[in-house]
Amino acid sequence: MKKKVIAVFLVLTVLLSMVAVAGCGSDSSSDGKTEIEIIQYKMEATDYFDALEEEFNATHDDIHLTIDSPNDASTIMRTRFIREDYPDIIGIGGDINYSYYVDAEILADLSDWDGMDNIKQSYIDIAEGLETIPTDGTYIAPYMANAAGILYNKDMFEEHGWEIPTNWDELISLCEEIQSEGILPFYFGFRDTWTCLAPWNAIAVDLAPADICKQVNRGDATFTEAYREAAEKYIQLMDYGPDDPAAYGYNDACTAFANGEAAMYPIGSYAVPQIQSVNPDMNIDSFVMPANDDPDGNTLNSGIDLGFCVTAACENKEAAYEVLDFLYEDENIQAYIDDQNSISCKEGDYELAPMLDGMTEYIESGNMTDYQDHYYPSEMAVDAILQTYVLNKDTDAFLKRFDTDWQRYNRDTIRTVQEYEEEHGSLEE
Repeated sequence: MKKKVIAVFLVLTVLLSMVAVAGCGSDSSSDGKTEIEIIQYKMEATDYFDALEEEFNATHDDIHLTIDSPNDASTIMRTRFIREDYPDIIGIGGDINYSYYVDAEILADLSDWDGMDNIKQSYIDIAEGLETIPTDGTYIAPYMANAAGILYNKDMFEEHGWEIPTNWDELISLCEEIQSEGILPFYFGFRDTWTCLAPWNAIAVDLAPADICKQVNRGDATFTEAYREAAEKYIQLMDYGPDDPAAYGYNDACTAFANGEAAMYPIGSYAVPQIQSVNPDMNIDSFVMPANDDPDGNTLNSGIDLGFCVTAACENKEAAYEVLDFLYEDENIQAYIDDQNSISCKEGDYELAPMLDGMTEYIESGNMTDYQDHYYPSEMAVDAILQTYVLNKDTDAFLKRFDTDWQRYNRDTIRTVQEYEEEHGSLEE
């Protein structure tokens, strides 16, 4: 298996520093307890996981749990995978890295974990959609999701009597109305290129097929055709933000929005803690990006923000499942929601943060579509491509570059798909 792991991760990382990391949990500790080690990538939730680790160890006599939340966890994971020094469980996001891990065959099938029956089907479908080629089994237990659309200043909306838009024309009309009253409709923080992806994703999920990246990999579509409407509407939003959206960073945008300098902010729910650190009393709500001309064509941009995978090398799968059972207990789920303003991937009557009220209908109905950028190879740097597009506003050049760079940076995946189709037939469902 080592050769396959190395082949996959050399695509991801040109140079990996030899991080000095302790070896993975041994079968049992000196006091006879089974050792289970988790490495998870949500460093901002370190306090939450430290508390869970302490509680678990205080209430379990036969298992000792260690949860590490290191800086740059993804690099540490990849380094350890290459060295065949596997933790028992990893906590990762539902993005292209997950598909790499599945392709490398380093994750265990979780189909026999009873807790999987309680996971929302919409998020299981999102996880399966990330797989490069169809794979039997389920290799991630979705834990938490986030949502991206438009945050808005609820008090400002109520004061001016502005209505929540349900389609693109209504959104543009709202922006015109807000602008006519001397208020900036949107704030952007595009100096930090990753923020360019937030409105892009929210628009693209309404207008492009959810599996467009897979269609392109099969040679059945092009981004030039599939993304044109999304690209045109994306650049249209720039008319309603700062004159130079790339002059301000993420913190600048959060601060400006918190101080009432704009009525709306197209970003994910993950930005709320930063906004409230500036203005704790701000009344924030949200709505789904209404990019479609037909309200029925809109969908909530939501993906797996955190999920847990058991590695295939884990020698104590039963103990690992006991740890998963603990993580998915209702009180622990609610504690994470309260701490991180998240959405549970587990079925249940959980109390969500009030700033998600405007998205509740979509969450409850399961009308959710994964982030387009979860399929983008990191080497392609789509966030930087979008920033360039914002600056030059050349739609044709943007779309042409998207197709060209996709073929360049995704060639290994395209080759894998082609080889699969040669052997098994078309992947198209």
